[in-house]
Order: sequence, then structure tokens, then C-alpha cells
Amino acid sequence: MSSGVGKNNWKLQILILTFALLGGVFTTSDALAERMAVIKDIANIRSGPGAKYEVLWQVEKNMPFEVLDKDKTGAWLYIKDYEGTIGWVQKDMLSKMDTVVAIPKAECNVRATPSADGNIVFKAVKGVPFKVLERKGDWLHVQHTDGDEGWISKSMVW
Repeated sequence: MSSGVGKNNWKLQILILTFALLGGVFTTSDALAERMAVIKDIANIRSGPGAKYEVLWQVEKNMPFEVLDKDKTGAWLYIKDYEGTIGWVQKDMLSKMDTVVAIPKAECNVRATPSADGNIVFKAVKGVPFKVLERKGDWLHVQHTDGDEGWISKSMVW
């Protein structure tokens, strides 16, 4: 008859292995991803690290990305956008700056003041990037590349 110590030891080993494996998941490049934003008027997102690769889509200035990896030379960055779409972009197209992108289901209100009661200055649709000018609680003072600015709730951006 066994004492049960061996069974508990086996369970402990499984638990430790599980945490070790989960730890590996949380330390991937995704968890350590750096946020950068487009600094040029338009940037091409490509299928591979080089100008010879197909352009998958284009983005406008201030579009934020998570940097997942880089090529051997460091000239191209492997990025992910707010929808989880991945691609490659030239490193000199991005810089570290505080930007966000609107992610509402339809439109979201950009207000004159950092309050749900503030007058609506304009409406933003999904995918519109903004430079963050100021942060105040749950509100962001943002500016679009056309110069329009106002306050948007953090819950409406990525």
C-alpha cells in the first residue's frame, strides 16, 4: 500500500511543469512587445523583410504597432496591429511615440473636454490613428494628422 506521498509528489511535478510551460507562453515576444508608431505620411506593410516583398496594406501616420521581432540586419521590423494582423515594415518608418487607434464597433465620440458630458467635436471610426497629447484619468487628449483634436475615452482605443 502506498502512503500517498508519491501521488502528491507526482501532482506537484505536473503543477510545476504546467506553470513552467505557461511561463514560457507569457515570456514570448508578444508579452515583451514594444509599441511604436508610423512617423511618415504613409507606410507599406509587407509580407517579408524587404522592398521586394508584396505590399499587404498601407497605413497612415501615427498608426501604432507592437514590434514582435526584427530581421538579421535590424532594418525591418515584424509588427502586429490592433486587429492582430502581422507584417513587416522598414524600421525608419516607425518611432517610439504615444499614439492610439480608435477601435469602436461603429463610431466613437471625440469630445471638447475629458468627460462623457463634453461637447462632441467629431466622431472617429475604427482604425483611425491619433497622436496622444495628454492623458487625464480614463481620457486621452488626441490629435489627428489633419489637426483635429479632442478627448477620447481610453476604452475606445488600442
